Amino acid sequence: MQQDTVVERELELKLVLSPERSIPVPARLTYRVDDPYAVHITFHVGSEHPVNWTFARELLVEGVFRPCGHGDVRIWPTKVDGQSVILMALSSPDGDALLEAPAAQLAAWLERTLVTVEPGTESEQLGIDDGLARLLAPAAADDLWLSDPWPSDESQEGEV
Repeated sequence: MQQDTVVERELELKLVLSPERSIPVPARLTYRVDDPYAVHITFHVGSEHPVNWTFARELLVEGVFRPCGHGDVRIWPTKVDGQSVILMALSSPDGDALLEAPAAQLAAWLERTLVTVEPGTESEQLGIDDGLARLLAPAAADDLWLSDPWPSDESQEGEV
């Protein structure tokens, strides 16, 4: 798999203001192979600067099937007007938001990320093992380091 692989999808979410009222929020879902444990969501909320959130892909996968998360990010599936949706409750020092995503579209994008990097193989994408192997591999200079440049002060048997 290429290190620069990106799985993106534009999706319209709903910002839930009350049980009766919500407003559309365009969002971009992004998954990058070089950041294999995370999903990134950019919300375009009509301001000069979009709002970015990053959290564990595993959290989103679990949230498609059952309530999960705590603290800043909580995700759970439900039905609204007979439609399957995924709700995301996000909290930050700037405020709280409840967002509603269409379950089928979110799940289809998530499935593409899981095909791109299978669950359990994320660490392989980071190259940590290869990096450690290179770091710990003996180099030519190691021979000098490992040989004792100072003769021993201890006399050998038979020496005077």
